[in-house]
Order: sequence, then C-alpha cells, then structure tokens
Amino acid sequence: MTLIKSISGIRGTIGNQPGNNLTPLDIVKFTAAFASLMKINQPTKKLKFVVGRDARISGMMVENLVVSTLSGMGIDVINTGLSTTPTVEMAVINHNADGGIIITASHNPKQWNALKLLNGKGEFISGADGEKVLQIAEDENIIFAEVDDLGKVENNSSTIEEHIKQILDLKLVDKELVKKAGFKVAIDAVNSTGGISIPPLLKALGVDEIIELYCEPTGEFPHNPEPLPENLTEICKLVVEEKADIGVVVDPDVDRLALVMENGELFGEEYTLVAVADYILQSQKGNTVSNLSSTRALRDVTEKAGGSYTASAVGEVNVVAKMKEVGAVIGGEGNGGVIYPELHYGRDSLVGIALILTYLAKRKIKLSELRAEYNDYFVSKNKIELKADMDVSAIYSKVQKHYQKFPILTIDGVKIDFPDGWVHLRTSNTEPIMRVYAESKTMEKAQKYADEVMELIG
Repeated sequence: MTLIKSISGIRGTIGNQPGNNLTPLDIVKFTAAFASLMKINQPTKKLKFVVGRDARISGMMVENLVVSTLSGMGIDVINTGLSTTPTVEMAVINHNADGGIIITASHNPKQWNALKLLNGKGEFISGADGEKVLQIAEDENIIFAEVDDLGKVENNSSTIEEHIKQILDLKLVDKELVKKAGFKVAIDAVNSTGGISIPPLLKALGVDEIIELYCEPTGEFPHNPEPLPENLTEICKLVVEEKADIGVVVDPDVDRLALVMENGELFGEEYTLVAVADYILQSQKGNTVSNLSSTRALRDVTEKAGGSYTASAVGEVNVVAKMKEVGAVIGGEGNGGVIYPELHYGRDSLVGIALILTYLAKRKIKLSELRAEYNDYFVSKNKIELKADMDVSAIYSKVQKHYQKFPILTIDGVKIDFPDGWVHLRTSNTEPIMRVYAESKTMEKAQKYADEVMELIG
C-alpha cells in the first residue's frame, strides 16, 4: 500500500494506515493544506474552488471529504460530480474560480485514488507550491473557518456541456465537415467518465453511428485502465467487427487519448499528439513541446512545418511551463496527452478527438493512411519496482558514466540520445517505480537499448 506526494498531486491506495496510504485522514489533511496555501496567497478574498471526480469506486467517498473540508476551510465549492480532468480545468476558468481539485488516479488501477491540485488558471500547481502544500500538511498549520464563515456548496452538472460547446467553437474544429464525413466511431471508456463525455461530444460533432464499449461510469474497470496495447484487444476487435472508421480509447479521467485504426491496429498512443500537431501546424505556424519520453516523430513534423521543437521534463506542469516559454501552438505528452492552448493548458482527450476527426474529414483519408505519412518509431516501455534500499542517484550516475560518449540530458532522470534513438530512465511521479523507456526505428532495437540499461542497473 502506498502514498505518493509529487508534482502530479497526492496519490495513494485507499484504506489501511494514515500517512502510508490515501486514508480519509490524509484526504482531509492534504485538502486543508492546499486550501490553506490558497488562502495565504489571497488572504482578503472569499475563495471559490471547483471539484470533480472520475468514476472509480472510492470517488464518492473522497468527493464528500474534499467538498466538506473545503467548506470547513471557508471556501465556496462548485461540485461537478462525475467529470473529466480537462472539464474541471476548463470549469475553473469558466467560473472564475480560484483553484480546483480533481479526484482521480488517472491510469492507476481501482485501488488507487488521488487529489490533483489546480490553480486559478485551471492548471496544475507548480512544484514550488506543491512543496508548500506538503510542508503545511506536515506542520498541520491549518485553521478552519468558524460557523458563520463556512463555504457554500453548489452542485453543477453542466460543465461537460460547457466544455463541449467551447470545443465546437474552435476555429480548427469543423462539425459540418465531420457530420458530412459520416464517421462510425467505437469507444472504450473503461467504465469511467469518458462514457458521459465522449458520446455527447461525438453527437455534437454530427457523428450518428457510435459503438459504445464500457461506457457506464461504474468505476469497475473491465481491464487495466492504462491505454496500452496489451489492454486494448477488445476495442481493436470491435472496430473490425463493426467496420468502424476509428476507435477511441481514454483513461479513467479522459486526459489520455489512444486511437485504433479502421483495420483494427493501434495508431500508436505516441502518435496521437503527432497527428494533432500535424493538423495544427498546417494552419498555424509555430513551435511544439513534448516531454523527454515522447517520440521523435513530433520533432519531425514540427521541423517539416518550419517550427522548432523543445523537450521538457515529464509532467503536465513542466510541459505547460515550457510551452509558455517557447510560445508553442501545440504540445503535450507522448502518452496520448494533447495540450491545445487555444482552448486551455491541459491534456484534453475531447479536443484531441474533435481535431483528429476534423483533420480526417478535411483530408478525406483513413486513419491508417494518415499514420503511413509519419516516420516509424517504436517505443519500448519498461518499469522496475523501486525497493527501499535502491539508491536512485547512484543508478543515474552509473548510467551517465557508462554512456558518457553520447549526448545526455539530466533535467528529468537521465536520457541518452543515440544516432538512431534514445533511452530515458526516471522515477515515476505516480507509482513507486522507475520507468525505462526507449525508442528506435525498430522495436527490437528499442528493446535492446532498454534491456542494456536495465541490465546495467542490475
């Protein structure tokens, strides 16, 4: 059982002992600590937060604690209930809120849940603010509101509808073209909130034929919720059987988007951002950003369009900071996370779907034909369980010394660049593991790079 405090929020397994897991006591403590920080930053203002959650089993319990704690801190709450991460981010902006909390453990299995913390821009709080939250929680320097100052709670079920409307209003989303194309779309929403957001989006875009797989928001994940190839065999089969034009797969909180081609093969989660960027860059010249563990294919399409590509450290907050720094028109993460600043600075599967369908409709091509236009890179994703006696710094130093003849980046773990690929090792922000990702022009070569590093680590 685990409790992880990182740049990605407060994440842990439900139950067991406080301080080592995400228990009710921990939920209250960290929610109150975050509220305290926001009150310190704006001491004279009556604050307002937006709260939303994915459909996992523990969600309602955590929601009740979070909402009550914020009220107890004197903060007004707009509670969206079942929602998506990008929808809550948008709601913070739309409702002029001062912050937000998203209750989701993203791709983690059902025993996990988490608090993702948002600032008044609807973006994840900075690493520095995250450290302050942890310190306040550690010191328990928290003052709750007196009875006349308790926060009010307002339930709002319209935020997904608002989110979809803003997507349809985007210049590069053309619902008339999408409707005319007559797409047939299959969805796997892993029994979470993709099931209550993606079908309404598709209908608003004019898609009449929708095949739903696991779209009931019960929180009972029918398979591992991370949208990796080994977990997506059913949707691939369904696309072929139903003769669908495209399959859409999201994780429980709908910020990661994977696509299935009409032939039942995966488009490649790494290529979701590549395809969206390709479309955006044809209409809007500019720069792009993705994290260090993302495919080189984004760099290829960016440079082809006359832009400049930059890599950031892993983590949405790092990608967003780098996007603002270089003025990127599109960016995200290679795990299927699309960040389109024209809408908001957050990974958003819904806007990714709308842009991809518009692009296919404009080009009048199949998804497999679009994929054939991009350079082939293959990514091997591996992980090592972190043990208490493992010295991560020593591991990084050992790898750097071994590969000292090659270009090395150390802004997030260690990344070694080879002429035909790369390998990147770093500790996860969301699990007690070290990730070892490698990419090359064949899967065999990518795996070879990863295996070499893992053997070196021992």
